Amino acid sequence: MFRRFLVLTIVTTFAVFTARAADPNPRVVIYDGIATEVAVAPNSSIDLWITTKDLTRATRFVIKPQGVCRDDLCFSLPKNRKAEFISKQGATTWFNLSEFAKLIRQPVVTDQKNGVWYFGARVAEQNGYLVSLEAPNFTLPDLNGKLHSLSDFRGRKVLLVTWASW
Repeated sequence: MFRRFLVLTIVTTFAVFTARAADPNPRVVIYDGIATEVAVAPNSSIDLWITTKDLTRATRFVIKPQGVCRDDLCFSLPKNRKAEFISKQGATTWFNLSEFAKLIRQPVVTDQKNGVWYFGARVAEQNGYLVSLEAPNFTLPDLNGKLHSLSDFRGRKVLLVTWASW
């Protein structure tokens, strides 16, 4: 499943690059597995500043009085740091998507040379295991067939060794 997703993402990104080969400095945001070409703020630093219109197109997030929202999910921006997220230049409002990702603990990988920004699943969306650092319980037999559960070892250090044939 992951390989199919990765191949689809690469093919989509390649299609965007091919379509915009004339632009020497394209920016592509990959969010929820969908590649979207975006405009970036002139003279932007290493952060990704995009228009609020592109923010909605690429991520489905909208800036509202209560914060940055997508469907029923809203993240309030710290009042003392608002300038780190929103900047108005003339008639255009810019949003710092990379700084927002840090705020909501969303992993980001960027390829500055090719202008690609990939935003992964937020830590809170990963079943909470990374937040708590607690592995989900499971039960497996040992070589003699006796069942053992991970929860039997709670409170003690456990080394898990896994292997996959692929």
